[in-house]
Amino acid sequence: MAEDFQNSGPVVVIGGGFAGLTTVLSLSRSRPSTPIVLIEPRNRFVFVPLLYELLSEELQLWEIAPFYRILLAGKGIVLVEDFVERIDINTRQVFTSSCEVIDYGQLVIATGSTPDFYGISGVKQNALSFNQVKDVQKLKDVIFKLNNLSQDNKSLVIVGAGATGVELACKIADLVQEGITVNLIEVGARVLPKGQSFNQEQVERVLNKKGIKLFLNTSVEAVTSNSVHIKNISEEGSDISLIPHAGLIWTAGVKPLVPLGIPSECFCDSKVLIDSYLKVNSLDNVFAVGDISCDLENPCIPSAQLAMQHGELASQNLVAFLEGRPLKPFVFNDRGEMLSLGIGDATITGLGLTMSGSLAFKLRRMAYLSKMPNLSLSIRSAGAWLLPFNGKKSF
Repeated sequence: MAEDFQNSGPVVVIGGGFAGLTTVLSLSRSRPSTPIVLIEPRNRFVFVPLLYELLSEELQLWEIAPFYRILLAGKGIVLVEDFVERIDINTRQVFTSSCEVIDYGQLVIATGSTPDFYGISGVKQNALSFNQVKDVQKLKDVIFKLNNLSQDNKSLVIVGAGATGVELACKIADLVQEGITVNLIEVGARVLPKGQSFNQEQVERVLNKKGIKLFLNTSVEAVTSNSVHIKNISEEGSDISLIPHAGLIWTAGVKPLVPLGIPSECFCDSKVLIDSYLKVNSLDNVFAVGDISCDLENPCIPSAQLAMQHGELASQNLVAFLEGRPLKPFVFNDRGEMLSLGIGDATITGLGLTMSGSLAFKLRRMAYLSKMPNLSLSIRSAGAWLLPFNGKKSF
């Protein structure tokens, strides 16, 4: 690159999600003299837990998806808007899709995940995802179409009743008109398979209240442009049945998105193996954080809070590494689980609280605002939040 970096090369962070952005911001604060490069193909950071509020227009785009150039301004961080295709650990270089070659001294891989369709026929071609800003408008278009359909097929299907599927189902149920069916399909025996029991109970209550049709112990066998082929896996020999749909959203799982070039011995089930210090196994100057990483000795469920805590420790350990000091092991601080259950409703387990309802919704919003990567953005968003919201939006 043209920048005049130190002989050891800059700290290069691949991926600007929660883990990657936290790493570069924390590193720039604690060691401002360190050359830092962030490589990220998107021009906006997306605060994914609040993406549902963008769908319902309870929040605006600038509140949950600020531009990286604004977040990084004046912090001495070089932003490269590009996609990394390959890493060469021998020459300590990364290669981007635009054929740029970037040298590194230390590398942090924080490339996150991408939807996993598990090879099920028709899913990739016919399903929407919900993890980027562009997905919001696509889903708004589906809701508008549903609200204006005159024929019988006024049904929407969400596959996967984890946190994303549940929050999305509740929000959509508040946005569609009467007579439209929201279906939620889950292969497990209960919603939020990895969630807290209180939150599971609250979710089940709200799903029933909103009239969302729940299919548990149900696998998806195939998807077409207007139907989902499902099977009840709790009943041996059960037949495949069909659910018609005018829109399908896939939230049933993700898989790591890792650039080429990482040695095969550094992987476990498609994730990058790390030690307790977040360093990639057998690679002294490479760290991996967030969804792509796997510590067999200290397994954690991927989440935004895990990614942010990874980013904080990665920054600290990078400084220690550069200064020749001992690294610190990662200890996860579980701050609980917060879920949106529709417009103005939420459930919380954590923060010393176990509660649901409108107060939980406000506390959830406050907690997320405090985690925004920019203080002025948090204050501005909090001010906008004080303005009244009139309830259900019209699509």
